[in-house]
Amino acid sequence: MYTAADLRKGLRVEVDGVPYIITEFNFTKPGKGQSIYNCRLKNMLTGSTFPKSYRSNDTIDKPNLEEKRVRYSYAEGDRFIFLDEGYEQVVVGADVLRNNRFFLDEDMPVDVLFHNGEPVDVSLPNFVEKEVVHTEPGARGNTATNVLKPAQIAGGYEIHVPLFVNQGDIVRIDTRTGDYCERVNKR
Repeated sequence: MYTAADLRKGLRVEVDGVPYIITEFNFTKPGKGQSIYNCRLKNMLTGSTFPKSYRSNDTIDKPNLEEKRVRYSYAEGDRFIFLDEGYEQVVVGADVLRNNRFFLDEDMPVDVLFHNGEPVDVSLPNFVEKEVVHTEPGARGNTATNVLKPAQIAGGYEIHVPLFVNQGDIVRIDTRTGDYCERVNKR
């Protein structure tokens, strides 16, 4: 059990049997009465958010969370198979992976977060390198500002890259945002 004084941004709590993470936190001490802890909670299962206020004497449940380091093995339709150190299979659905499924590479180490034995979140390395499989050639002379063009990477995800990136180039992508970071090499 947490007390209201333990609340902070990034803390994982449980409300009505559902795990939430605190995305915003604000402490208010009015002239009279108890302190108020205003939070914005993000549902770790659905991604929806809502505001919630706590008084200084409130208690909050700790979620039953476990994190496990696994390696990506293969995909089977909308199911993604990972292996832990004991070669036990961990099956994660596409609804849990969301856009992270486009950044998976064979044998990539990832962290899977479990709530009551069910996977609820997958944390990839912050950056991955992927090949650009399709993009239009950049137009010459259009370099006055940071002009971007769409590009499709291996796996089917579309990002926006600078004009100098061509088909076959390897680019580094930030998996937290899904945005282009830099060109790693040119083929």
